[in-house]
Amino acid sequence: MTEQAILFDSSRCSGCKACQVACKTWNSLPSPLEKNSQEWNGSLQCPPDLGSNTRLIITFNEGDNGKKYGVNWAFGRRSCMHCTNAACVNVCPSGCLYHDEYGMVTYDAEKCIGCQYCRSACPFDVPRHKGSDDILGGSVVINKCTGCPDRVAHGRKPACVTTCQPGALDFGDRDDMIAIAEERVALLHKKGFDKARVYGKDEMDGCHVIYVLKYGIEQYELPENPKIMGSVNASSKVMKPLTALGFVAVIAGLAVCYISGIGYHRDTMRYDEKKHDVIDVDTGEVIKHIDKEAGER
Repeated sequence: MTEQAILFDSSRCSGCKACQVACKTWNSLPSPLEKNSQEWNGSLQCPPDLGSNTRLIITFNEGDNGKKYGVNWAFGRRSCMHCTNAACVNVCPSGCLYHDEYGMVTYDAEKCIGCQYCRSACPFDVPRHKGSDDILGGSVVINKCTGCPDRVAHGRKPACVTTCQPGALDFGDRDDMIAIAEERVALLHKKGFDKARVYGKDEMDGCHVIYVLKYGIEQYELPENPKIMGSVNASSKVMKPLTALGFVAVIAGLAVCYISGIGYHRDTMRYDEKKHDVIDVDTGEVIKHIDKEAGER
């Protein structure tokens, strides 16, 4: 299987947010139902950021176009970049995060220990966790874009891609998506958009989300030179071996408990709470009567 990638062309995006809805629908991610639950902050971007039940948002940015009227509307896509050199995968101590056969970064929720190191390590600040905002202290489990591997495995495109009406999203072989992006950027340059560029081709040793940025990167919520912090690589070299040792220790402890229990049998007695009698299970005879006031007899 060749590496796959999602292509996002910001010059075609209309900001309709249908991809957000499709993502939530396919992945059963609830949205708040209360009226006016999102506080108005003067922007059409909603919600304002990723959350425990939001894997994808379209960002809105109004840039001054130097004219008397109007602005440069820059619509961006904020979600997992599915990096080849993924900081989240490198730092994950439990092996929860990994690359699938398509090159996308997915995860096994059952292995997540809720440490949230992945979010701290990600240069794009993407991973979020269900239960992280639970005041009752519920279990914390990672929740981020997986690239819809359940759809891709059956020859279908990710949910967000299939619902995009203006054709701003596409999905296919990574090399093909890069070629389309470069062709589109060349066209934008001819139309006067000098800052148009391809993003994700080389960043983080190559991402599996490729962007066509119509305007300068300063109008999108993307870092210019995303890098893995040195502390992430250092911690991964320490945490992963420790986690492995901890797993081995647990298995060894269970093995010791099992071995020590071989041949053990409970006494053939039971206690009758109503009569306060200790009874022989085999014969039914009263072995001992316990009088709580006078003592045993």
